[in-house]
Amino acid sequence: MSEAGEALERLRALMARLRDPERGCPWDLQQTFQSIAPYTIEEAYEVADAIARNDREHLRDELGDLLFQVVFHARMAEERGWFDFTAVAQGIHEKLTRRHPHIFAGAQLAAEDLVRVWEEQKAQERAQAAAHTGRPAGGTLAGVPQALPALTRAAKLGRRAARVGFDWPDAQQVRSKVLEELHELDAAVADSSAAAAPASAVAEELGDAFFSLVNLSRHLQVDPEEALRAANAKFERRFERMESLARARALELKSLSAAQWDALWREAKLNGT
Repeated sequence: MSEAGEALERLRALMARLRDPERGCPWDLQQTFQSIAPYTIEEAYEVADAIARNDREHLRDELGDLLFQVVFHARMAEERGWFDFTAVAQGIHEKLTRRHPHIFAGAQLAAEDLVRVWEEQKAQERAQAAAHTGRPAGGTLAGVPQALPALTRAAKLGRRAARVGFDWPDAQQVRSKVLEELHELDAAVADSSAAAAPASAVAEELGDAFFSLVNLSRHLQVDPEEALRAANAKFERRFERMESLARARALELKSLSAAQWDALWREAKLNGT
């Protein structure tokens, strides 16, 4: 067995020990798929954070934490007689082989065709799974996970709809839709202030504006989640710079006027943060 295989087997043995009904860890024994799922999502985000920070050491650690989540879920499934880690690994190997016919089946595909073929293969797999289980295959938007971050899910829904022709022809027309939604938001805010409409109407129109912005990002070939994450990081850097400037000048943050805040913000921007 290779070194990698031995390391994985030791990890699986450790997981089995933690879940041993008689000698295991009380906390690990209490866990279920539902209780562990939030940790799995959190670990995936910590991997993404380490990548964004170009932190190689933490990336290794976070990938290990994420791998442990996979092993944990596979162990609980094995205990129920559903499948084990080996079946998980074999399943993804078979799936990736199917989805790369240009590598493993001798198909000749141009680079621009790869995404289309990938999505077509996924659609076939969903249809086959539905036939196997006897459940309805669902429509174009079926199978987009509810647990995805809202921006990411909106982008996937938009891509799915676009595959069957429900889309704007170009980014400029999506931008017009964004402006239209912002006007509708303004109207909802005005109606809400005048008690002519419930506050929920404002939330609905704001959601429509967000969704339109996500579709604009798709047409601009920008990942909305990544764009917002970068904007968050930029805001943090600039705000921390403002705090530093205020401390150096013995300014009390809560007592600053709007004009002072604006001046500090402009100075932070000029400093390249």
